[in-house]
Amino acid sequence: MDRFKEIFTPRKIVAFISLIVVALILWNTYDFFQKFKQEERSKMEILAGAFEKINTIEDLDADVSLYEFIIKKNINIPMIVTDIDGQIDIWRNLKITENKYYTELDESSKEYLNSQLRKMQNENEPIHISFVENKEQIIYYRNSDLLNKLTFYPIALIFILFLFSTVIYLFFKSSKIAEQNKLWTGMAKETAHQIGTPLSSLVAWIELLKFEDIDETIVPELEKDVNRLNTIAERFSKIGSVPVLENRPIKEITQKSIEYLQSRVSKQVKFTLNLNCRSETQIKLNEQLFGWVIENLVKNAIDAMQGKGALNIDMTENSKFIEILITDTGKGIPKALRKKVFSPGFTTKKRGWGLGLSLAKRIINDYHKGKISIKKSEVGKGTTFSIILKKEL
Repeated sequence: MDRFKEIFTPRKIVAFISLIVVALILWNTYDFFQKFKQEERSKMEILAGAFEKINTIEDLDADVSLYEFIIKKNINIPMIVTDIDGQIDIWRNLKITENKYYTELDESSKEYLNSQLRKMQNENEPIHISFVENKEQIIYYRNSDLLNKLTFYPIALIFILFLFSTVIYLFFKSSKIAEQNKLWTGMAKETAHQIGTPLSSLVAWIELLKFEDIDETIVPELEKDVNRLNTIAERFSKIGSVPVLENRPIKEITQKSIEYLQSRVSKQVKFTLNLNCRSETQIKLNEQLFGWVIENLVKNAIDAMQGKGALNIDMTENSKFIEILITDTGKGIPKALRKKVFSPGFTTKKRGWGLGLSLAKRIINDYHKGKISIKKSEVGKGTTFSIILKKEL
Protein backbone atom coordinates (compact mmCIF):
# COMPACT_ATOMS: atom_id res chain seq x y z
CA MET A 1 0.00 0.00 0.00
CA ASP A 2 2.83 2.38 0.91
CA ARG A 3 4.62 1.46 -2.29
CA PHE A 4 1.46 2.30 -4.23
CA LYS A 5 1.27 5.72 -2.54
CA GLU A 6 4.91 6.40 -3.40
CA ILE A 7 4.36 5.61 -7.08
CA PHE A 8 0.97 7.30 -7.51
CA THR A 9 1.52 10.60 -5.75
CA PRO A 10 -1.06 13.39 -6.31
CA ARG A 11 1.44 15.33 -8.42
CA LYS A 12 2.10 12.35 -10.69
CA ILE A 13 -1.63 11.67 -11.06
CA VAL A 14 -2.34 15.30 -11.97
CA ALA A 15 0.58 15.30 -14.44
CA PHE A 16 -0.64 12.04 -16.00
CA ILE A 17 -4.22 13.34 -16.36
CA SER A 18 -2.92 16.60 -17.86
CA LEU A 19 -0.85 14.61 -20.36
CA ILE A 20 -3.91 12.57 -21.37
CA VAL A 21 -6.01 15.74 -21.77
CA VAL A 22 -3.35 17.37 -23.97
CA ALA A 23 -3.01 14.18 -26.05
CA LEU A 24 -6.80 14.00 -26.54
CA ILE A 25 -6.92 17.66 -27.58
CA LEU A 26 -4.15 17.15 -30.14
CA TRP A 27 -5.63 13.94 -31.49
CA ASN A 28 -9.15 15.35 -31.70
CA THR A 29 -7.93 18.52 -33.43
CA TYR A 30 -5.84 16.52 -35.90
CA ASP A 31 -8.81 14.26 -36.68
CA PHE A 32 -11.10 17.27 -37.14
CA PHE A 33 -8.49 18.98 -39.34
CA GLN A 34 -8.22 15.93 -41.59
CA LYS A 35 -11.99 15.64 -41.95
CA PHE A 36 -12.31 19.35 -42.74
CA LYS A 37 -9.48 19.03 -45.27
CA GLN A 38 -11.23 16.07 -46.91
CA GLU A 39 -14.46 18.07 -47.05
CA GLU A 40 -12.67 20.88 -48.89
CA ARG A 41 -11.23 18.30 -51.28
CA SER A 42 -14.75 17.03 -51.97
CA LYS A 43 -15.94 20.58 -52.68
CA MET A 44 -13.09 21.12 -55.14
CA GLU A 45 -13.88 17.83 -56.89
CA ILE A 46 -17.53 18.93 -57.27
CA LEU A 47 -16.26 22.29 -58.56
CA ALA A 48 -14.00 20.50 -61.05
CA GLY A 49 -16.99 18.48 -62.21
CA ALA A 50 -18.95 21.70 -62.78
CA PHE A 51 -16.08 23.16 -64.84
CA GLU A 52 -15.86 19.98 -66.87
CA LYS A 53 -19.61 19.91 -67.57
CA ILE A 54 -19.67 23.54 -68.73
CA ASN A 55 -16.67 23.06 -71.01
CA THR A 56 -17.96 19.85 -72.58
CA ILE A 57 -21.58 20.90 -73.28
CA GLU A 58 -22.11 21.16 -77.04
CA ASP A 59 -25.63 22.56 -76.96
CA LEU A 60 -25.27 26.35 -76.59
CA ASP A 61 -28.87 26.63 -75.34
CA ALA A 62 -28.36 24.08 -72.53
CA ASP A 63 -29.12 25.19 -68.98
CA VAL A 64 -25.81 25.57 -67.11
CA SER A 65 -27.13 27.67 -64.22
CA LEU A 66 -26.62 24.83 -61.72
CA TYR A 67 -22.95 24.46 -62.68
CA GLU A 68 -22.41 28.22 -62.58
CA PHE A 69 -24.02 28.30 -59.13
CA ILE A 70 -21.62 25.58 -57.91
CA ILE A 71 -18.62 27.54 -59.22
CA LYS A 72 -19.81 30.84 -57.68
CA LYS A 73 -20.40 29.21 -54.31
CA ASN A 74 -16.68 28.70 -53.86
CA ILE A 75 -15.89 31.88 -51.95
CA ASN A 76 -13.46 30.47 -49.36
CA ILE A 77 -10.96 28.12 -51.00
CA PRO A 78 -8.14 29.85 -52.95
CA MET A 79 -7.69 28.21 -56.36
CA ILE A 80 -5.88 28.58 -59.67
CA VAL A 81 -6.81 26.88 -62.95
CA THR A 82 -4.04 26.34 -65.52
CA ASP A 83 -3.78 24.65 -68.90
CA ILE A 84 -1.66 21.57 -69.47
CA ASP A 85 1.41 23.80 -70.08
CA GLY A 86 1.01 25.61 -66.73
CA GLN A 87 -0.39 28.85 -68.12
CA ILE A 88 -2.83 30.47 -65.66
CA ASP A 89 -6.39 30.77 -66.98
CA ILE A 90 -8.58 31.36 -63.90
CA TRP A 91 -8.01 32.22 -60.22
CA ARG A 92 -10.35 32.71 -57.31
CA ASN A 93 -10.23 33.95 -53.69
CA LEU A 94 -6.66 35.22 -53.74
CA LYS A 95 -6.36 38.32 -51.55
CA ILE A 96 -3.94 41.19 -51.82
CA THR A 97 -5.19 42.57 -48.50
CA GLU A 98 -8.10 41.68 -46.23
CA ASN A 99 -10.80 42.98 -48.58
CA LYS A 100 -8.95 43.35 -51.90
CA TYR A 101 -8.60 40.57 -54.50
CA TYR A 102 -6.65 40.18 -57.73
CA THR A 103 -9.02 40.61 -60.64
CA GLU A 104 -6.72 41.20 -63.63
CA LEU A 105 -3.68 39.32 -64.89
CA ASP A 106 -1.01 41.99 -65.25
CA GLU A 107 2.70 42.14 -64.49
CA SER A 108 2.16 42.93 -60.80
CA SER A 109 -0.24 40.02 -60.32
CA LYS A 110 1.72 37.42 -62.33
CA GLU A 111 4.50 37.19 -59.77
CA TYR A 112 2.04 36.84 -56.89
CA LEU A 113 -0.07 34.25 -58.75
CA ASN A 114 2.98 32.19 -59.64
CA SER A 115 4.13 32.18 -56.00
CA GLN A 116 0.64 31.08 -54.92
CA LEU A 117 0.65 28.40 -57.61
CA ARG A 118 3.90 26.96 -56.23
CA LYS A 119 2.38 26.82 -52.74
CA MET A 120 -0.73 25.06 -54.05
CA GLN A 121 1.36 22.53 -55.96
CA ASN A 122 3.13 21.59 -52.73
CA GLU A 123 0.07 21.66 -50.49
CA ASN A 124 -2.62 19.60 -52.23
CA GLU A 125 -2.94 17.07 -55.02
CA PRO A 126 -4.22 18.88 -58.17
CA ILE A 127 -7.50 17.93 -59.89
CA HIS A 128 -7.50 17.36 -63.66
CA ILE A 129 -10.42 18.46 -65.86
CA SER A 130 -10.85 16.63 -69.16
CA PHE A 131 -12.03 18.41 -72.34
CA VAL A 132 -12.85 17.44 -75.87
CA GLU A 133 -10.06 16.70 -78.31
CA ASN A 134 -7.81 15.40 -75.48
CA LYS A 135 -7.45 18.82 -73.90
CA GLU A 136 -7.45 19.34 -70.16
CA GLN A 137 -7.10 21.91 -67.40
CA ILE A 138 -5.66 21.50 -63.93
CA ILE A 139 -7.15 22.92 -60.71
CA TYR A 140 -4.69 23.76 -57.98
CA TYR A 141 -5.91 24.87 -54.56
CA ARG A 142 -4.71 25.45 -51.02
CA ASN A 143 -6.38 25.25 -47.65
CA SER A 144 -8.94 27.90 -46.81
CA ASP A 145 -8.14 30.59 -44.21
CA LEU A 146 -10.54 28.90 -41.80
CA LEU A 147 -8.71 25.59 -42.09
CA ASN A 148 -5.36 27.31 -41.58
CA LYS A 149 -6.67 29.01 -38.45
CA LEU A 150 -7.70 25.63 -37.07
CA THR A 151 -4.03 24.62 -36.96
CA PHE A 152 -3.53 27.18 -34.17
CA TYR A 153 -6.52 25.92 -32.19
CA PRO A 154 -4.67 23.18 -30.24
CA ILE A 155 -1.84 25.59 -29.42
CA ALA A 156 -4.32 28.12 -28.02
CA LEU A 157 -6.12 25.39 -26.09
CA ILE A 158 -2.90 24.03 -24.60
CA PHE A 159 -1.86 27.57 -23.68
CA ILE A 160 -5.18 28.09 -21.86
CA LEU A 161 -4.71 24.75 -20.09
CA PHE A 162 -1.19 25.81 -19.10
CA LEU A 163 -2.45 29.13 -17.70
CA PHE A 164 -5.18 27.34 -15.78
CA SER A 165 -2.67 24.85 -14.34
CA THR A 166 -0.31 27.69 -13.41
CA VAL A 167 -3.07 29.54 -11.55
CA ILE A 168 -3.96 26.37 -9.62
CA TYR A 169 -0.29 25.72 -8.84
CA LEU A 170 0.27 29.29 -7.60
CA PHE A 171 -2.89 29.08 -5.49
CA PHE A 172 -1.78 25.90 -3.74
CA LYS A 173 1.79 27.20 -3.40
CA SER A 174 0.62 30.45 -1.79
CA SER A 175 -1.66 28.45 0.54
CA LYS A 176 1.27 26.26 1.55
CA ILE A 177 3.53 29.27 2.12
CA ALA A 178 0.82 30.95 4.22
CA GLU A 179 0.53 27.78 6.29
CA GLN A 180 4.31 27.64 6.74
CA ASN A 181 4.42 31.31 7.72
CA LYS A 182 1.73 30.68 10.30
CA LEU A 183 3.75 27.78 11.71
CA TRP A 184 6.98 29.83 11.88
CA THR A 185 5.11 32.71 13.50
CA GLY A 186 3.72 30.42 16.18
CA MET A 187 7.15 28.88 16.79
CA ALA A 188 8.78 32.31 17.05
CA LYS A 189 6.24 33.62 19.55
CA GLU A 190 6.54 30.45 21.62
CA THR A 191 10.37 30.79 21.55
CA ALA A 192 10.09 34.37 22.81
CA HIS A 193 7.78 33.19 25.57
CA GLN A 194 10.14 30.39 26.59
CA ILE A 195 13.18 32.70 26.64
CA GLY A 196 11.37 35.15 28.93
CA THR A 197 11.45 32.91 32.03
CA PRO A 198 15.23 32.25 32.24
CA LEU A 199 15.85 35.88 31.28
CA SER A 200 14.09 37.10 34.41
CA SER A 201 16.22 34.78 36.51
CA LEU A 202 19.43 35.95 34.83
CA VAL A 203 18.58 39.58 35.54
CA ALA A 204 18.11 38.73 39.23
CA TRP A 205 21.42 36.83 39.35
CA ILE A 206 23.25 39.80 37.82
CA GLU A 207 21.86 42.08 40.48
CA LEU A 208 23.20 39.68 43.15
CA LEU A 209 26.61 39.50 41.47
CA LYS A 210 26.92 43.28 41.69
CA PHE A 211 27.19 42.93 45.48
CA GLU A 212 29.85 40.21 45.27
CA ASP A 213 33.57 40.78 45.15
CA ILE A 214 34.23 39.70 41.52
CA ASP A 215 36.07 41.06 38.50
CA GLU A 216 34.47 44.40 37.58
CA THR A 217 34.48 43.55 33.84
CA ILE A 218 32.36 40.42 34.24
CA VAL A 219 29.03 41.97 35.27
CA PRO A 220 28.91 44.57 32.43
CA GLU A 221 29.60 41.84 29.89
CA LEU A 222 26.92 39.65 31.43
CA GLU A 223 24.50 42.57 31.26
CA LYS A 224 25.29 43.01 27.56
CA ASP A 225 24.53 39.36 26.89
CA VAL A 226 21.30 39.47 28.91
CA ASN A 227 20.24 42.61 27.05
CA ARG A 228 21.09 40.75 23.88
CA LEU A 229 18.84 37.85 24.87
CA ASN A 230 16.11 40.32 25.72
CA THR A 231 16.46 41.90 22.28
CA ILE A 232 16.25 38.47 20.63
CA ALA A 233 13.09 37.67 22.60
CA GLU A 234 11.54 40.98 21.48
CA ARG A 235 12.41 40.24 17.87
CA PHE A 236 10.79 36.83 17.95
CA SER A 237 7.70 38.21 19.67
CA LYS A 238 7.26 40.74 16.83
CA ILE A 239 7.19 38.11 14.05
CA GLY A 240 3.73 37.96 12.50
CA SER A 241 2.77 41.37 13.90
CA VAL A 242 3.01 44.76 12.20
CA PRO A 243 6.00 46.46 13.89
CA VAL A 244 5.94 50.03 15.13
CA LEU A 245 8.28 52.29 13.15
CA GLU A 246 9.90 55.25 14.84
CA ASN A 247 12.41 57.90 13.75
CA ARG A 248 15.75 56.46 14.80
CA PRO A 249 19.42 57.38 14.03
CA ILE A 250 20.33 54.90 11.30
CA LYS A 251 24.10 55.34 11.68
CA GLU A 252 24.09 54.72 15.43
CA ILE A 253 21.89 51.62 15.23
CA THR A 254 23.92 50.09 12.40
CA GLN A 255 27.20 50.76 14.19
CA LYS A 256 25.92 49.35 17.49
CA SER A 257 24.73 46.11 15.81
CA ILE A 258 28.06 45.58 14.06
CA GLU A 259 30.22 46.43 17.08
CA TYR A 260 28.35 43.91 19.24
CA LEU A 261 29.16 41.13 16.77
CA GLN A 262 32.70 42.39 16.12
CA SER A 263 33.69 41.77 19.75
CA ARG A 264 32.30 38.23 19.67
CA VAL A 265 33.61 36.76 16.42
CA SER A 266 36.99 35.49 15.31
CA LYS A 267 39.79 38.05 15.30
CA GLN A 268 40.69 36.73 11.84
CA VAL A 269 37.72 38.63 10.43
CA LYS A 270 38.81 42.19 9.65
CA PHE A 271 35.94 44.66 9.96
CA THR A 272 36.02 47.94 8.01
CA LEU A 273 33.26 50.49 8.63
CA ASN A 274 32.75 53.38 6.22
CA LEU A 275 29.58 54.99 7.52
CA ASN A 276 29.42 58.10 5.37
CA CYS A 277 26.17 59.28 6.85
CA ARG A 278 25.33 62.17 9.16
CA SER A 279 24.83 61.20 12.78
CA GLU A 280 21.59 63.18 12.96
CA THR A 281 20.03 61.43 9.96
CA GLN A 282 16.98 59.52 11.12
CA ILE A 283 14.93 56.85 9.38
CA LYS A 284 11.52 55.46 10.30
CA LEU A 285 12.35 51.94 11.41
CA ASN A 286 11.95 49.33 14.08
CA GLU A 287 15.28 49.18 15.91
CA GLN A 288 15.10 45.53 17.01
CA LEU A 289 14.08 44.18 13.61
CA PHE A 290 16.47 46.36 11.62
CA GLY A 291 19.34 45.36 13.89
CA TRP A 292 18.37 41.75 13.28
CA VAL A 293 18.75 42.24 9.52
CA ILE A 294 22.23 43.76 9.89
CA GLU A 295 23.33 40.97 12.20
CA ASN A 296 21.93 38.30 9.87
CA LEU A 297 23.84 39.67 6.90
CA VAL A 298 27.05 40.02 8.91
CA LYS A 299 26.76 36.46 10.28
CA ASN A 300 26.07 35.09 6.78
CA ALA A 301 29.14 36.93 5.51
CA ILE A 302 31.31 35.49 8.30
CA ASP A 303 29.97 31.99 7.57
CA ALA A 304 30.71 32.46 3.86
CA MET A 305 34.32 33.37 4.74
CA GLN A 306 34.51 30.42 7.17
CA GLY A 307 35.55 32.80 9.96
CA LYS A 308 38.49 34.35 8.10
CA GLY A 309 38.56 37.30 5.71
CA ALA A 310 37.66 40.96 5.24
CA LEU A 311 34.21 42.39 5.90
CA ASN A 312 33.38 45.90 4.68
CA ILE A 313 30.27 47.80 5.75
CA ASP A 314 29.66 50.94 3.70
CA MET A 315 26.84 53.43 4.25
CA THR A 316 26.06 56.27 1.85
CA GLU A 317 23.42 58.97 1.99
CA ASN A 318 21.73 61.19 -0.57
CA SER A 319 18.65 63.42 -0.51
CA LYS A 320 16.20 60.52 -0.78
CA PHE A 321 17.89 57.26 0.21
CA ILE A 322 20.30 55.55 2.57
CA GLU A 323 22.22 52.60 1.13
CA ILE A 324 24.11 50.05 3.21
CA LEU A 325 26.53 47.68 1.49
CA ILE A 326 27.86 44.60 3.28
CA THR A 327 30.75 43.04 1.35
CA ASP A 328 32.61 39.85 2.24
CA THR A 329 35.53 37.96 0.74
CA GLY A 330 33.78 34.60 1.00
CA LYS A 331 32.97 31.84 -1.46
CA GLY A 332 30.38 33.87 -3.42
CA ILE A 333 26.96 32.84 -4.71
CA PRO A 334 26.52 31.09 -8.10
CA LYS A 335 24.16 32.82 -10.53
CA ALA A 336 21.77 29.86 -10.47
CA LEU A 337 21.18 30.32 -6.73
CA ARG A 338 20.91 34.12 -6.47
CA LYS A 339 17.15 34.20 -6.98
CA LYS A 340 16.65 31.51 -4.34
CA VAL A 341 18.67 32.88 -1.42
CA PHE A 342 15.74 34.95 -0.11
CA SER A 343 13.25 32.07 -0.39
CA PRO A 344 11.98 30.55 2.90
CA GLY A 345 13.70 27.27 3.67
CA PHE A 346 16.56 27.71 1.19
CA THR A 347 20.02 27.21 2.71
CA THR A 348 23.42 25.88 1.72
CA LYS A 349 24.39 25.14 5.32
CA LYS A 350 24.14 21.61 6.69
CA ARG A 351 22.43 22.81 9.87
CA GLY A 352 20.68 25.87 8.47
CA TRP A 353 16.93 26.46 8.52
CA GLY A 354 16.90 28.90 5.61
CA LEU A 355 15.02 31.59 7.53
CA GLY A 356 17.58 34.38 8.05
CA LEU A 357 17.60 35.97 4.60
CA SER A 358 13.87 35.37 4.00
CA LEU A 359 13.07 37.18 7.28
CA ALA A 360 15.55 39.94 6.37
CA LYS A 361 13.75 40.46 3.07
CA ARG A 362 10.37 40.58 4.77
CA ILE A 363 11.61 43.07 7.38
CA ILE A 364 13.19 45.41 4.82
CA ASN A 365 10.78 45.07 1.88
CA ASP A 366 7.44 44.63 3.65
CA TYR A 367 7.83 46.43 6.97
CA HIS A 368 10.27 49.22 6.07
CA LYS A 369 9.28 49.59 2.39
CA GLY A 370 12.90 49.35 1.36
CA LYS A 371 14.83 46.95 -0.82
CA ILE A 372 17.36 44.24 -0.03
CA SER A 373 19.23 42.48 -2.81
CA ILE A 374 22.48 40.91 -3.95
CA LYS A 375 24.29 43.78 -5.62
CA LYS A 376 27.11 41.63 -6.92
CA SER A 377 28.69 38.25 -6.28
CA GLU A 378 31.57 36.34 -7.76
CA VAL A 379 32.30 32.72 -6.96
CA GLY A 380 35.53 32.43 -5.00
CA LYS A 381 35.82 36.20 -4.44
CA GLY A 382 32.85 37.30 -2.35
CA THR A 383 29.39 38.86 -2.23
CA THR A 384 27.91 42.30 -1.68
CA PHE A 385 24.43 42.66 -0.17
CA SER A 386 22.62 45.96 -0.54
CA ILE A 387 19.98 47.54 1.70
CA ILE A 388 18.22 50.66 0.42
CA LEU A 389 15.89 52.63 2.70
CA LYS A 390 13.86 55.74 1.93
CA LYS A 391 14.55 58.72 4.16
CA GLU A 392 10.82 59.52 4.24
CA LEU A 393 8.06 56.89 4.22
